[in-house]
Amino acid sequence: MIMQFDEIQRVSGGRLFASMGLLRTVFATGLAMTMTSGLAIAEEVARLHAAGSLRAAMTDIADAFERERGTRVERAFGPSGLLRERIEGGEAAEVYASANMRHPTTLFDAGLTAPVALFARNRLCALAQPGIALETGTMLNVLLDPDIRVGTSTPKADPAGDYAFEVFDKAGALRPGATETLKEKALQLTGGADSAKAPEGRNPYGWVMSEGQADVFLTYCTNAVLAERDTPGLQIVALPEELAVGADYGLTVMEGSPQSAWDLAFFILAPQAQRILASYGFTATGVPFAD
Repeated sequence: MIMQFDEIQRVSGGRLFASMGLLRTVFATGLAMTMTSGLAIAEEVARLHAAGSLRAAMTDIADAFERERGTRVERAFGPSGLLRERIEGGEAAEVYASANMRHPTTLFDAGLTAPVALFARNRLCALAQPGIALETGTMLNVLLDPDIRVGTSTPKADPAGDYAFEVFDKAGALRPGATETLKEKALQLTGGADSAKAPEGRNPYGWVMSEGQADVFLTYCTNAVLAERDTPGLQIVALPEELAVGADYGLTVMEGSPQSAWDLAFFILAPQAQRILASYGFTATGVPFAD
């Protein structure tokens, strides 16, 4: 089950829920909460598994939660698909924030989590080297140029790679054969289990570009902004409407999680955290309904 904030708006008269009890409907409508009376007492630790593209924003959110609630947040960041596999493999997890809806929904369908809430949106941009003549209107021509190396994240392991391949699928509707050409030439440079890791403190996309591994890299616009800060001079170019792909981010809580995990999940959905997400360039689904 997935409940979006436009649905909540209809239920709540257009206002963001103010009480913890009402916020629970984001995760479950007509379903009983999975907490027992023994879990009603706040725990000292909440475990957060979150997509790598959320690292900066979620670090600020977790820090704010720790300050306000006095509950420590253990944080694990990485490609959403790999995090899901770790959770399926038995890794201890409580709150899972994915860069797509499919991975948390897969866990829900397996009976491992509460229903999934859409909590933020992102979109894809093109990150280009300084010397590449790249504009929105000529994007497809440049991507198809045999001399242009196109980088992506790794599909299935990292939703950013799946979204990039959706761009390639759209390209086929504009130019016959473009989908196959782009998928064949795409360099899957990040997000995979065997992908090279950026040095400590470096943005992975800025590092990939600074190492000259790609001429154009398709990634989230929020990632592109952080990459440009890491490696000044990189270009950030919006995709044309006919190639544009949006990314829906899903949040869920593992079955049997303590109250502290639910508190963290509700905190992520509440106005303060939603504003932090918006400050990093995400479309924060809860902000328009905040008081």
